[in-house]
Amino acid sequence: MDKQKPKVDVINMVLEECIIAYPVSSFIISIYQQYQQRGWLTKKQLEGLHQKAASAKNHIIPAEKLAALEAIIKKMPNRQKSELPSSKPLIEKDEESEELINSILYKYPQHKRVLFLKAKFEKDQSLSSAEIQELKKFKIALKIE
Repeated sequence: MDKQKPKVDVINMVLEECIIAYPVSSFIISIYQQYQQRGWLTKKQLEGLHQKAASAKNHIIPAEKLAALEAIIKKMPNRQKSELPSSKPLIEKDEESEELINSILYKYPQHKRVLFLKAKFEKDQSLSSAEIQELKKFKIALKIE
């Protein structure tokens, strides 16, 4: 049986070095606790850790640990939220039907069937092809241009 070599946990080492350098930093303590609980950190958290570690003045963190942390960060994928799709109206109003309805009602404003179809059209309900044909027949029968 092959024995596996124990892996070196660079992130934990850098976190411990940062806790020594910044003993009262709530950010470092918070991500250290998260790392202990979950076992991983997000890319943004790692980038913040790298910035804190690189700017430590009173406690020098070894460059090889910083380089290893930077390599881990670069290997992680960039997560970007996609943009929301543009909102379109659910039903597009048919301009031809609207023109037919308006032209008939202009000449005959009390036409009951056309008033019914207009109410249906204004409630964003689509007119069936039979209803559109009916409007065309009305236009021809009533001799509306």
